[in-house]
This record gives sequence, structure tokens and C-alpha cells, in this order.
Amino acid sequence: MLEKQRQQLILDFLEEAKFASVPTLRDQLNSSEATIRRDLNKLASSGKIKKIRGGAEVVQSAIAPAAKIAGKSFWVDKEKNVNTKRMIAKKAVELCSDGESVIINGGSSTFMMAEFLRDRRINILTNSFVLAQELLESSQNQVTLPGGEVYRKQSIILSSFENDTTQNYHGSKMFMGCPGISEIGVMETDPLLILAEQKLRKRAEKLIVLADSSKIGVKGNLIFSPLSEVDMVITDSHADRAILKHFEQQGIEVVVVDACD
Repeated sequence: MLEKQRQQLILDFLEEAKFASVPTLRDQLNSSEATIRRDLNKLASSGKIKKIRGGAEVVQSAIAPAAKIAGKSFWVDKEKNVNTKRMIAKKAVELCSDGESVIINGGSSTFMMAEFLRDRRINILTNSFVLAQELLESSQNQVTLPGGEVYRKQSIILSSFENDTTQNYHGSKMFMGCPGISEIGVMETDPLLILAEQKLRKRAEKLIVLADSSKIGVKGNLIFSPLSEVDMVITDSHADRAILKHFEQQGIEVVVVDACD
């Protein structure tokens, strides 16, 4: 993670929590305490935060309001289970054919697809501006973005309006990650995310969920989709076999890659 990204995440976290200790920021950002302390010193020197004993607190007048939705930071989540997510993403791209039109929902697992899409020629609708940027710089894929508001923390573009680019697109497949998938369905963290992602789902024939083993069996209080709407789950060999068997009994195709982490 770049220093600038890490410091922005610190500001985002402080805006929500008002105060954070160094150990808390260390755990949230997967960084060392020494790195966090250097970041806090720089942010304090520029007047963006106020350092206090053991951590920092927000300076109300220094941070402009920004669009917020519930969920983990893309840049933090991107550093978790990297090798396993990479193999899951590789398998996902193998399901695509040149000339095909697909939808890729924003997330750390789906972002990993970029590496394997570099030599492909696919029409891609994505709400991930980091994935779109990566594909535009490194591939010849056709990339379409929906209209909407940028949510910096998750690095996605969302719109609650029906009348946007999405309504004119048709994809054979929609690829998405999730915070959890269990017998009750595919979980999500925010109602606005669900609304925007359901719009994308309507434009795709099949739903393919990319979920490493840490997401298998995880429940939450918000459901994006019941299992009946899921066509395939791609996961890794550490996933709970009993839960995967339940998915298969629901008519879901389960693809398992070797866990690398």
C-alpha cells in the first residue's frame, strides 16, 4: 500500500471513529507501529489530525465530508490472502472467452482478475475504478463504467438511479466477491451496495461468486442474494467441505482451487 493511500485510510478511519490508538490503526491497515507513527507525525504536521498519547484524534475542520458506505477498505482487504485470491481470479478469467461481455463487481478478489485479463479481448462493465484503470493501462479489453458517485474507501462507483449505463448492458456472467456466503445466501455490508449490485445482477445471465475460504460460512445481517440466484462459487481448498456440499445440493457449481496462503 502506498503511503498516500495509507494516510488517507487513517483520515477515513478517524472521521468515523473520532479517535484511534496506534495498535488499532496497525491492525486496521496491516502495517507496523513504526509506519503508523510516521504517518501520524506527517498528518499532524500538516494539521490534518491531532496527536494524543497513544494515538490520534480527528480535527473536525480539516477533513472534508466524503461519501461513505459500510464495508472494509479495498486497500486493506487487497493485502489479505493475496496468493489464494490470485488463483481464484485466474480460474474466473479462464471461464471467459474473447469477445464475450461480462460484468465485474468491484472488490479485492475481482481486482485480481486484471492480471489474467491483460492478453484478453473482452467487453467488461465494472464499477471498480481501480480495476478499470488497471485494464485501460495494461490491456486491450473494452471497459465500460457506470455513472454514479465514487466511494473512495471501497474504490467503487455506485449509483442508486435506474437510468444509467447499466440498463443498456448485457453480460453473460457477473463476477463478484463478498464479505461472506453461507446457507442463507450471499452477504453484503450496506443497503446501497445491495441496490447497486442488484442492478448489475439483472444485466447478467449467470452469477459467479469469488470467495476464498475465509468467506465461506460467514453470515451477516444483510443479504445481497439467496443461494438460488448463484450459479457458481469459486473458492479454495481450505473451505468447509460440508458448506460446499450444501451449495452443490442447491444446484450451485463449486470450483475449488488449491489454497496458497
